[in-house]
Amino acid sequence: MGAGYYTEGMKAVHVAIDGPAASGKTTVARGVAQKLHALYLDTGAMYRALAYLALHSGTDVDNGNALARLARLQPIRVKLDEASPLGFRIFAAARELSDEMLQSSEVTAIVSTVAAHAEVREMMVRAQREAAEGVSVVMAGRDIGTVVLPDAELKIFLTASVAARVARRKAQLQAAGVEVDVRRLTQEIDERDRLDRTRKVSPLEPAPGAHVIDSSDLSAVAVVDEICRLALAAR
Repeated sequence: MGAGYYTEGMKAVHVAIDGPAASGKTTVARGVAQKLHALYLDTGAMYRALAYLALHSGTDVDNGNALARLARLQPIRVKLDEASPLGFRIFAAARELSDEMLQSSEVTAIVSTVAAHAEVREMMVRAQREAAEGVSVVMAGRDIGTVVLPDAELKIFLTASVAARVARRKAQLQAAGVEVDVRRLTQEIDERDRLDRTRKVSPLEPAPGAHVIDSSDLSAVAVVDEICRLALAAR
């Protein structure tokens, strides 16, 4: 792990990986972090956790103040764990949230609405920046290079065709034990793309200077290797 990519004494590097839903950001970011011996943080999981809390507490997802208050009452934190399938575990207060909880269709349907609120993003961005202070970090999300880590040494915009993203999300959900309706899943991804691109706060777009990588016909290993090569050049 990391042979040929990492040398002791190298300076810390921030790698920002943005892209639409199911473009492979989580898998790729985790692989890059492992090879660079860096901290890995999937910011999308943090928003999914808050969406799950909103669903199960009856909080209005259109009320940004109420969502921010919920996040203060049940703080969301990420704990690295190499034994976990995603490389991390996520908690709301003291309760651990499973991947099945976070990836449910109900959470998917509202997470873009939850993430669009300025009050919510302000809290999350503050926590994400604090996690990156003074360490090498690979952070995946939708506004990492544009908002969270605008000074990152390496910015990636990872995209893929809708068909490729539907196939990946289907496999991910089935592995988590979630039943999949492909037609409904395609509609959900299309709608998330629309919401992410058109939201007023931190819309999804490539950051200035970002390297755009289309992973439709690339393996995760190939994408990881390319990003690691770019990361070493950025150091």
